[in-house]
Amino acid sequence: MQFIKENYDEITTQIRNKCKDLNINYESITLIAVSKTFPSTYVDFLFRNGHYNFGENKVQELVQKYHELKNEKINWHLIGHLQTNKVKYIVNFVHLIHSVDSFKLAEEIQKRTVNLNKKINILIQVNISGENSKSGISPSEVKNLAKNISKLENINLQGLMTIGSLTDDRILIRKNFKDMKNLYDELLIDYTDFKYLSMGMSTDFDIALEEGANMLRIGSSIFGKRN
Repeated sequence: MQFIKENYDEITTQIRNKCKDLNINYESITLIAVSKTFPSTYVDFLFRNGHYNFGENKVQELVQKYHELKNEKINWHLIGHLQTNKVKYIVNFVHLIHSVDSFKLAEEIQKRTVNLNKKINILIQVNISGENSKSGISPSEVKNLAKNISKLENINLQGLMTIGSLTDDRILIRKNFKDMKNLYDELLIDYTDFKYLSMGMSTDFDIALEEGANMLRIGSSIFGKRN
């Protein structure tokens, strides 16, 4: 599995260099290693090499790896679509849910955390590209959703997440990310506790950094191509 370490060192070097070019503190960037479809041994290997944040798309796979590794020091991120009936399986250990896109889902998270006496960190997922294939709330609805979620005592709303357009058109991707940063900055006026603008993956993280992202979700550039 040495290739994972080599890939990881390469991508973090690229991120460091980009941060240097942009005069950004590298330590202010949170890198999520997206381990979906890869075995828990890959996660364990990278953790033992100093990485703590891992992202999964599916609840079942997230729960499986959590129980296989039994490592409380790993920060698990749920970055894929979350159904209300699956919330109960992850609230006791998930570090950050990136994909909250409805008040109904937020209410379910609130309900499931009350008995645990804990708060859950979440991001609102925004469908900034307007593509029907993507989850996420429309940009025009974000402020109202944020207002309603902020009233829920057991939820920490920590920012926004998006996925850029599924295209090779980097000009369009840049527009998505620029629009997202503008939206984030608008909300930051009222939500001063915001920490994260999660956008950018293996193919477009450089644009995301240029447009203001401080949380990146990198999978294939670390773990290799998925089947």
